[in-house]
Amino acid sequence: MRTVQLTSLLLLSAALSACGLGETAATAATTANLQAQQAQQAQQQMQQLKQQVDAANVQNQQRLDDAIKASE
Repeated sequence: MRTVQLTSLLLLSAALSACGLGETAATAATTANLQAQQAQQAQQQMQQLKQQVDAANVQNQQRLDDAIKASE
């Protein structure tokens, strides 16, 4: 009888541990997914900023060229 109780206790402990591990794995997967999304958003923002800087550089170069032509 004591062996049955010990076995039941061990099985219950194992089942509860498995639930915790499953939750931990799900949390880790969710965190990894969020981090991947944040990295993608950061990359998109960096691309947008690069495009804005490039556009500003083109505009400044055009102004410089116009100023040089006007001074000639």
